Amino acid sequence: MKNQSNEVVIDTAQDGFYKGFNHAVTLSSKMLIMVLVLWALVFPDQAKAVLSKVNALVLGNFGTYYIYVMAFFALTAIALAMIPKVGNIVLGGAESKPEFSRFSWVSMMFGASIGVGMLTYSTGEPIYHFANNPDIIQGLVPAKQSETLESVYRYSFLHWGFSAWGIYALVGLALAYFGFNKGLPLTIRSVLTPLFGNKLNGTFGHLVDITAVLATILGIAVTIGYGVSQFASGVYNITGADWIMVDGAPTMTAMIVALVFVMALSTLSAVSGVGKGVKWLSNVNMSLSGVLLVFFLIFGSTFLAIELLATGTFDYLINFVSMAVNVEEKGTALGDWQSGWTIFYWAWWIAYAPAVGIFFARISKGRSIREFVLSATLIPSFVCFIWFTFVGGTALDLELSGLAEGKILGANISAQIYETLNVLMSDTGAKLMSAVIVVLLMTFLVTSADSAILVVNTINAGGSTAQTPRSHIIVWGVFLTALIGALLIAGGLGVIKTAMIIGALPFSVIMVLMTISLIKALLSHKGEAQDTDENLVKSA
Repeated sequence: MKNQSNEVVIDTAQDGFYKGFNHAVTLSSKMLIMVLVLWALVFPDQAKAVLSKVNALVLGNFGTYYIYVMAFFALTAIALAMIPKVGNIVLGGAESKPEFSRFSWVSMMFGASIGVGMLTYSTGEPIYHFANNPDIIQGLVPAKQSETLESVYRYSFLHWGFSAWGIYALVGLALAYFGFNKGLPLTIRSVLTPLFGNKLNGTFGHLVDITAVLATILGIAVTIGYGVSQFASGVYNITGADWIMVDGAPTMTAMIVALVFVMALSTLSAVSGVGKGVKWLSNVNMSLSGVLLVFFLIFGSTFLAIELLATGTFDYLINFVSMAVNVEEKGTALGDWQSGWTIFYWAWWIAYAPAVGIFFARISKGRSIREFVLSATLIPSFVCFIWFTFVGGTALDLELSGLAEGKILGANISAQIYETLNVLMSDTGAKLMSAVIVVLLMTFLVTSADSAILVVNTINAGGSTAQTPRSHIIVWGVFLTALIGALLIAGGLGVIKTAMIIGALPFSVIMVLMTISLIKALLSHKGEAQDTDENLVKSA
């Protein structure tokens, strides 16, 4: 059998366990991941050392590239939405109607992307930048003072604003346009057809999709790694069980237990499909997010948060372009900061882009390009800004006032939000709100992981969005769990981050080609539309 449409023809198995899946992409991806798992488990020290060396080479030689390419992606996404001819194009054709309500649609986009990281970093990043950021390094503002606050949010918003969401919107737009308007399979190689045509039908196309699968797995590994660390910290804050935390950080045992628990739930949710488990969980985590924000609105440092939101957003907007293209000299304090924060984030968003992009595309048929890009970029960015100012602002205010006595500043990044609650509330109240965060974190983790599993299977099936057999969902759930667990054992979150930064590089090159291809196609768009439900998969 071949999954085909127009110029893209993808061979898939006619029978057996891999019926409907492309052997080359599926088996090669699994083999490469299994090699990485076994290497990390059998030779953990060697794996950690080699990955660290390769990571240093990537940062040393491609750091500037990461800065410029992310600026290119973000500005392109916004520009395409603003061009009248392009922005008015409806994904799927003028007659297509949205499958989901706007609330469910936005909820799924937010929950399946960086909601997990936001819970960790909404406190962790402002707290870190309160003590050290480029303005402090240059001596422009003092550390840990009220004068530091403006610079704190300029850099936090840089990492969680238009650049992050713009790249997701760009990949999602490209996939939705070529999938729904051109009738091509919903997979990465389809976007490159204006540049490479039928060359994508063979080995080259397989390599493109394999690269996307590996980037997706490594990108979600970082997200889940940080998530289970914070999950364990939350359970410790509620129970006080000594085996969960040692020296202020989650133990390996606690993280592995949390990982297995979360991934089991994720696999069950993925089995139920996008319209059931993912949609339901997305609505739940958006509702719980609202509850948590209302709590900080009432009991947190509301007036300071509103001030920081206004000044931080204004400062971010007027400095966005200059910050987006700024490159610091390697080997300097500023260069080290940029490598540790900005380049890490850019690699993370790029690695995670295939998963989020395909998921965004799957749920966005019937939306205009302008509606899609602006909704996928502006709304989530502003929600992140609110989180960072209301949650992180409260933590900063507690430190500035002396009430925290350095407890939040000195806590592990996974525990800082819980330490904020401990300072802000009574013991019982802190435990109750910690439970809310743990449940919210769990829903974000499950939504992110199961959407990634569904996306990987979509790529492996040559872009088919038909319901994936449960056995394949379970297998990829096991593979993802094994990879994260092995990398944690090899060296903790640091090794996962290192592997992700390396894995993001080849996909970033594919993304550059995708962006050029998308621009070419959109600027020559003549209003044709095809229904992919009928044309996506054909027999030949």
